[in-house]
Amino acid sequence: MMNIMRHAKHAVRTAAKEASHERIVSAAARAIRRSGYEGTGVAEIMKEAGLTHGAFYAHFASREAMLAEAAARACIDSASIAANAVARVPPEQALTYILHAYLSRENLAQVELGCPLVALGSETVRQTPEVRRVTTRYIKEMVDLVARQSPDWGQGGVHERALVTVATMVGTLLLARVVDEPALSDSLREAALKHLPIA
Repeated sequence: MMNIMRHAKHAVRTAAKEASHERIVSAAARAIRRSGYEGTGVAEIMKEAGLTHGAFYAHFASREAMLAEAAARACIDSASIAANAVARVPPEQALTYILHAYLSRENLAQVELGCPLVALGSETVRQTPEVRRVTTRYIKEMVDLVARQSPDWGQGGVHERALVTVATMVGTLLLARVVDEPALSDSLREAALKHLPIA
């Protein structure tokens, strides 16, 4: 009986630690997109997660380890949103849907939840190899998702067009966020949608 109680207590502690870890990673994934890697501090994340600063090292060996996991979460969340979007529409409409959703005003405004490439791209080159590896995987997944939605998937040139499409999507959203003129922001997004050959 004592053995069962010990196991039950251990299971409860493990579940609580996992839930705390999840809160930290979710808070950090939002924070890095909001404030950048350099602007994201441990104290801020722990406070947002509802935990004490001292509890941090029960979850991560370092701030860099947390940032790598946060980057992975941001990428996974963003990829999941795109995959779910594709699943909701007929295959022949999927690519157009992705492009319009990605370059929408709504996505433009969702800094904390949007594409991590737009929020963190210029900073990523100065991050740890783990963060760069996660980002590289995400870019490859985005290119693959776009290529698979192409009407001529499997034929020559599709991968290259997908590379250009993803680069245009990310670059357009980045510029549309940077400018301080709403009309110019709209024009950037509209021009990209008009000139992407598959939109």
